[in-house]
Amino acid sequence: MKTKASVLTIRIPSELKHKIEKVAEEQGVSINQLALYAFTKEIQDLETSQYFEKYYKGKTKKQIFADFRNVLYEIKSDGKIPTWDKL
Repeated sequence: MKTKASVLTIRIPSELKHKIEKVAEEQGVSINQLALYAFTKEIQDLETSQYFEKYYKGKTKKQIFADFRNVLYEIKSDGKIPTWDKL
C-alpha cells in the first residue's frame, strides 16, 4: 500500500540545518529520512505522554502505586525467570 506524500517546507536556523546534515550523513540516511524519523518519533512521544496524562488525571501517586502493587500481586511471581524467557 502506497501512502500519499506531501511536501513540507520549513525555515530553520543555519546552525540547526548543518547539524541535521551532519547527523543524516553519520547515520547514512537522507535529510528527508532523518526528518521523517524525528517528526514521527516526537509525535509518537507526545501522543503517549498525552495518553498517560489523561489516564492518570485525578489519581494520586499513592493510588497509582497501589494499583501497580495490585497488578504485581495478581501476577503472583516468585521472581524466578522461566526457562523459555532466559537469554
